[in-house]
Amino acid sequence: MKTKIVLLGPPGSGKGTQGEKLSQELGFVRLSTGDMLREAVRNGTPLGLKANEYMRNGGLVPNDLIISLMKEKIASLGEGVGIIFDGFPRTVEQADALGDGIDVDLALNLDVDDSELVNRLTKRRTCPNCNAVYHIDYNPPKKNGICDKCGSELYQRDDDKEETVLNRLRVYRENTMPLIEYYGRKGTLATVKGVGSIDEIFGMVRKTVL
Repeated sequence: MKTKIVLLGPPGSGKGTQGEKLSQELGFVRLSTGDMLREAVRNGTPLGLKANEYMRNGGLVPNDLIISLMKEKIASLGEGVGIIFDGFPRTVEQADALGDGIDVDLALNLDVDDSELVNRLTKRRTCPNCNAVYHIDYNPPKKNGICDKCGSELYQRDDDKEETVLNRLRVYRENTMPLIEYYGRKGTLATVKGVGSIDEIFGMVRKTVL
């Protein structure tokens, strides 16, 4: 079984959803740079303040900030822990930095067309308290606009608005697509079509990991 897994795929491809399901089933720690950065923004930390300037415009947070954040988190976990990396690395430089301390067993690429991604992201709603994610069409909350888990009012993240979504996809193609070639050369890449129900996609993801 793979124990150090990098999830690849454009924004809205389902990395967070599939990473969470894998984490629950395997007992792995899921490290989401998106969640870690949003927490830092909410808490008003120096890193959060710097990162927020980039996140509001759909740009990539600079490598040095992300790498520092991730290395601190990995070091706090100790040895022998299964880890799922969600949203990291996003550039070849970040992949090299990760490879200095971690042997990645699998880079799992979720492949989804841009038109589907725009539909997913612009209709996504997020809980500001527990980070639960919903979709108006595919995964609505039981009560409109209210989180099922903690009862907080859901909101649309700035980076889920259409103009920002299109920019995020452009940034992804320019900066993150080279990672598919990077892990392909290392022989650790597997691609799964991220279309269908959450459970259907997870069935394919699970087969790839185990």
